[in-house]
Amino acid sequence: MVSRDEVIARARQIIQDNVPDQFDANLSEDAVLNVEGNVDSMGFILVLTKLEGEFDVRIPSNEWDHIRTLGELADAVMANLPEGKE
Repeated sequence: MVSRDEVIARARQIIQDNVPDQFDANLSEDAVLNVEGNVDSMGFILVLTKLEGEFDVRIPSNEWDHIRTLGELADAVMANLPEGKE
């Protein structure tokens, strides 16, 4: 069973590993990720696809534009977890 806190912690780590110049390790859930110049679209897709792979989840591409914050990213992962993992 995956918890939302685990998703957030892993997302923070992926962001630190892949776009470290954009955020510090204490990234809040309300931090805007893909708007206002924080993470460019390629960085956002990289973080998203790494989370998808790690948690064996597929977030439909039509939902990507609605994900702005770290918390929304975690919610999208949680909402799309395969049965038995939520």
